[in-house]
Amino acid sequence: MPRIVVVSPPFSSHAGPLATLAGALGAQGADVFFACGEEFAHFARGDSVTFIPLTVTRNANTGVAEATRQPSTEKARLGEFLEATRAGAVPTLLTQARHRRADMLADPEGVLRKLRVLDERLKPDWYVTDQLSFAVTLALHCMGAPYATFCPGHPTYLPASPEAYFGVPYDWPQALRPDHADANRLLAAARENDVAFTTAFHAFVRRHAPAAPSPGRAFALASPHAVVHGYPDLPWLPKIADGPARLFAGHMVPPNSRPLEAAWSLRLERLRRRTERIVLVAFGTFLSARDDVLRTVIRGVLDGLPDVGVIAAAGQRSEALADLAGDRAVVAATVPQQSLLNHVDAMVHHGGGNSFTECLRADVPALVLPFSSDQFAVARDAERLGAGTAADPNTLKRADVRTALDCLRGPMSDLARSSFSQLTSRGPVWAAAELLRVMAQSAPVR
Repeated sequence: MPRIVVVSPPFSSHAGPLATLAGALGAQGADVFFACGEEFAHFARGDSVTFIPLTVTRNANTGVAEATRQPSTEKARLGEFLEATRAGAVPTLLTQARHRRADMLADPEGVLRKLRVLDERLKPDWYVTDQLSFAVTLALHCMGAPYATFCPGHPTYLPASPEAYFGVPYDWPQALRPDHADANRLLAAARENDVAFTTAFHAFVRRHAPAAPSPGRAFALASPHAVVHGYPDLPWLPKIADGPARLFAGHMVPPNSRPLEAAWSLRLERLRRRTERIVLVAFGTFLSARDDVLRTVIRGVLDGLPDVGVIAAAGQRSEALADLAGDRAVVAATVPQQSLLNHVDAMVHHGGGNSFTECLRADVPALVLPFSSDQFAVARDAERLGAGTAADPNTLKRADVRTALDCLRGPMSDLARSSFSQLTSRGPVWAAAELLRVMAQSAPVR
């Protein structure tokens, strides 16, 4: 069995799935190391995975972005991003495009030095790295180290054609389609980033590994052996004809998810005594800061759906929303989302890939309110799949919440149920087995 180093950025929504994959690889006999920021040591659970401290980026998110300690420049960028989400989809994506160089390619020389030291010490056979950790991918390319890519978000984060650009949704949900002028502005910014990153990648390789192959287009640089997607293989997704094995795991929920703690079981029991249905509301680790939208959703449930209870994850804004808590509403800083999804009837989320796939796996329909990143593409998939409905969070009214959640009372579409069946037969254990098979067949010599 190979020795594998799984390298994760210090972001909870990325480290969780990568640690789950690391655990599944270790459980199948591989010698696995999980390399991430010190705050994520507890993610390397069990005897089959060894934690290695490694920092590969300047910013971090340990579960609630606003509560994470980080440099003032990163806090300022987070504040600017959150403010942009109030202006709408395209302004947010333009802000993210402007931030991308500092966020995603910070200190590539430092990352290369750290990985060379780690490589010399551990002498791994393979690496697994997050596709959005561009500095790590670039370093492994320069080192000639065999690696597999883990794509944490929408599959189109890896551009499938020359016409596709990182940061531009492959399709938009009906409620958030931009006008022609805004779409062109976004496309122009994405093209500029594409050229800038590709130029930087080529210069870095010439400087540090002149004998290495050309990295090609920066945002398309990935393992030539295998790409693991924590996402279902939906029939309309753009296909890449040639290249690495594409392993669509469907989801990255651990095979033995922890049962609900007693306190949460009691909260659920109290809500069930007073309501017929329960809705879970969570906007991920960054966007709980949009407490204005959280308030609209919670009030929409409480005022418009008297038979429905609500559980909301509000991060640092839980005190600001505490007035909404009561017989039919639980407001907490964080919630055990994966466990709760087995006990609720619908969810309202931001379109994160983890939330989308976890809802699909649990057979829970969703109202998707995308704010940024790949969330618009994910929302469009939920819409096309019949697994939920999408709306603009910035124009959402309380009455819209009632209408949308009423529409989710019916069964999922046949297509969604077909995807649900695919997800139940896959997951991290399947992905680990397939990845080990690819590694055994590839067996590159270093």
